[in-house]
Amino acid sequence: MRCLSRVTDHESRVTPVVSVRFIISLALFNMTSVRTGRVLLTLYAIKLDAEPVFIGMLAAGFSVIPVCLSWVAGRWSDRFGARWLLLIGVGGSAAGMLLPYFAPGLPAILAAGVLSGLSMSFCNVCLQNLVGILSTPANRARNFSNYTLANSLSAFTGPLIAGFSIDHAGLGSACLVVMALAVVPLAMLVLRGKALPRGRRQARSAGGLWHAVSAPGVWRVLAISSVGQTGTDLFQFYMPVYAHDAGLSASAIGVVLAAYSAAAFAVRYALPRLISHLGEENVLRYAFVVSALSVLLVPFCQSTAVLALVSFLIGLSLGLMGPVTMMLMFSQSTEGRSGEALGLRLTGDNLTRLIGPVLFGMLASAAGLAAVFWLNAAMLGSGSLLARRRRARSDERG
Repeated sequence: MRCLSRVTDHESRVTPVVSVRFIISLALFNMTSVRTGRVLLTLYAIKLDAEPVFIGMLAAGFSVIPVCLSWVAGRWSDRFGARWLLLIGVGGSAAGMLLPYFAPGLPAILAAGVLSGLSMSFCNVCLQNLVGILSTPANRARNFSNYTLANSLSAFTGPLIAGFSIDHAGLGSACLVVMALAVVPLAMLVLRGKALPRGRRQARSAGGLWHAVSAPGVWRVLAISSVGQTGTDLFQFYMPVYAHDAGLSASAIGVVLAAYSAAAFAVRYALPRLISHLGEENVLRYAFVVSALSVLLVPFCQSTAVLALVSFLIGLSLGLMGPVTMMLMFSQSTEGRSGEALGLRLTGDNLTRLIGPVLFGMLASAAGLAAVFWLNAAMLGSGSLLARRRRARSDERG
């Protein structure tokens, strides 16, 4: 039985008063601001001669807060609605960018990074949940696909805006550029935020974190999402290292990574048609198989053209993980707790961002880069088994 064909009460409790396009536009502007700010903060810290340990602390600041708050933010969004959480998230991130402008220094940069993590905690959970709530089973795949396309576009434009702003305006003034970008979603929320779906304050979530994890179907989607996120992060971290060791130039490495991003964007555009023909679990299962086989080939490739082709295949497969697991987690959630379920997914994904690179970095030091890709392939292969087992049990219930 396909998950998206399961009619829940999510739709029946909401009369849409804003469009999904409004939510996706809000996500696009907010994520562009956040991604621009993160690149800027990193480059600002390097300009101030920050030690590598500080860069690591800054990167952790981007992820530690989402690990700690995503699940809680999801619970709050279910009870109180999204408007104030979004205002706090966007406003906090924007205000954080003023700190290095008025008080240039590493402490201000670190504080701005933490506030950026706060924005991710509140905004990602709320926006994903709103996309699900304002969708119907018939258009949910398309809407989640468009949401992830907006995130992909922000990942492309954010670094460009940061780079050009620094080159033409300087590091300090670039902070004001990020602030100006954040004003757009702030204005959208002020003008139309009252039209967002309200929470259900009387429906207090029962149980704690373990209760949420142990809900039927949730832990399996959480595991699938974590495997996909780890595979994505490891590819993005270690492909440039491997390509450099293989003798590729910086521009060639850029081509290899661009092939991945282009494939991820293209496959997300085609995702609704894939789901309509194959179903969510089959899409995930095939994606895991293709990604595992492609990652397995990396240590045997040396040329730019072949690595770009392999990178394209990996992008086609791993690019599906985010939107499909978002849809599955929403459809698996119980009535009134969809935000909590999506927050739990983001908590798991951000936790893997913190732990995965460290563990695989130790493996790379001990056994070499090839072992990282082979173990990553084995892990992605296990993801296909998780997806297949879940589908079998769903069919039994149907």
